[in-house]
Amino acid sequence: MPSFDIVSEVDKQEVRNAVDQVNKEASTRFDFKGSDARVEQAEYVLTVHADTEFQLDQVQDILAQKLAKRSVDVKCLDVGEVEKVSGNKVKRSVTVKTGVEIELAKKIVKCIKDSKIKVQASIQGDTVRVSGAKRDLLQDTIALVRKSITDFPLQYQNFRD
Repeated sequence: MPSFDIVSEVDKQEVRNAVDQVNKEASTRFDFKGSDARVEQAEYVLTVHADTEFQLDQVQDILAQKLAKRSVDVKCLDVGEVEKVSGNKVKRSVTVKTGVEIELAKKIVKCIKDSKIKVQASIQGDTVRVSGAKRDLLQDTIALVRKSITDFPLQYQNFRD
């Protein structure tokens, strides 16, 4: 039976490269001269440090630009609240979301079932597996999901006959 998986993945190496570029640009820009503007990475959690909230927003914008240039969708970023650190320094936690969350997976399955396309959708961990009798139905399903789910980046993998 033909099938495919709906997943949400981010290339960790591209995120690392973008973080390196942000740190390099922050160290050379004149408006960050003598400040503690930087981005630290621990797996898929990025911590943005700066002296003021304005600089924090500036570093965040640079990070979004560098990620977009490296084909990492900025919709997968979960931006946290601003936290005060010692003195007048501030930091913000930014999480790179990977995998299809349960609520989104249920929304995808409901959308597929409501469309009356003759395919079966099942949630398997952080992926959604869609299987059907014909590959044309699967292609229609991909088009439907692309059109209806626009608030989160999704990829379609393991298309099998």
